[in-house]
Amino acid sequence: MEEANQSVVSEFIFRGLCNSREVQNFLLLPFSMLYLMTVVGNLLVVFLFITDPHLHSPMYFLLANLSFVDFCLSSVTTPKLIIDFLKENKTISFDGCMSQILCVHFFGGGEMVLLVTMAYDRYVAICKPLHYSSIMDRQKCIWLVLISWAIGFVHAMSQLAMILDLPFCGPRTVDSFFCDIPLVIKLACMDTHTLGILINADSGVLATTCFIILLISYTYILVTVRLHSKNGASKALSTCTAHITVVLLFFGPCIFIYLWPLSITWVDKFLAVFYTVITPLLNPAIYTLRNKDIRNAIKRLISQHMDSKDNF
Repeated sequence: MEEANQSVVSEFIFRGLCNSREVQNFLLLPFSMLYLMTVVGNLLVVFLFITDPHLHSPMYFLLANLSFVDFCLSSVTTPKLIIDFLKENKTISFDGCMSQILCVHFFGGGEMVLLVTMAYDRYVAICKPLHYSSIMDRQKCIWLVLISWAIGFVHAMSQLAMILDLPFCGPRTVDSFFCDIPLVIKLACMDTHTLGILINADSGVLATTCFIILLISYTYILVTVRLHSKNGASKALSTCTAHITVVLLFFGPCIFIYLWPLSITWVDKFLAVFYTVITPLLNPAIYTLRNKDIRNAIKRLISQHMDSKDNF
């Protein structure tokens, strides 16, 4: 009878980034601009890959997929954050919260594996250039991307399965701007200490494993090229710097959040903003600014647009 009288939580309330109404009003425009730039930047990379034959290579196929994943990852949380800047009560339905958790871990996990795939592509291109076209053929590239999406999906479903049936019957305030698992399970009407360890271990193992593989891969690339060419190290460093920068920007906050034993609210919020809002914006900027082929593709796109305008 007592169990039947328990109220089941149908929605959660976000505390957001801060409590000050003035600060939220101030943050509305910057975050709106950041999201707009993220959408334009990432979809531009995808559009360039699709329309420009010069970019139809394995590296740019993987880069286009990374940009699409970044667009999706940012779109899971940022529009809701922007809308909530305008609202006093920042609520999300239970189903919406579970969907956010699923999508964040789906796209986040998929991006981790995709970055490993991109490191493998650079390894083959730099260390085995004569065999690059045969090793990284079209079919293999597609399979590598599908595997990254599949691992992301399995990871997301494993996370969701652990919390979907938890009893939520009391507190419903999430001290963040989106449904982050460590914060959501604290609201369950049961002891979730052991479950929290399992969930963090699941995400932490995936993030740490991918990060270690990436560190080993790029170290091996640089060491190998250094041994075979006097000027090779600088060339390889130039080629891989963009990839290494993206890896550090993405994995740093993720590993800190899920493996650091202490939870500091403002630090967790800052890192969450970094990997859901800032990193998806920086990725296309980093690749575009450092990549001559993409800069040339943008110039060709502008030139074609100007020519068509003149003809019209």
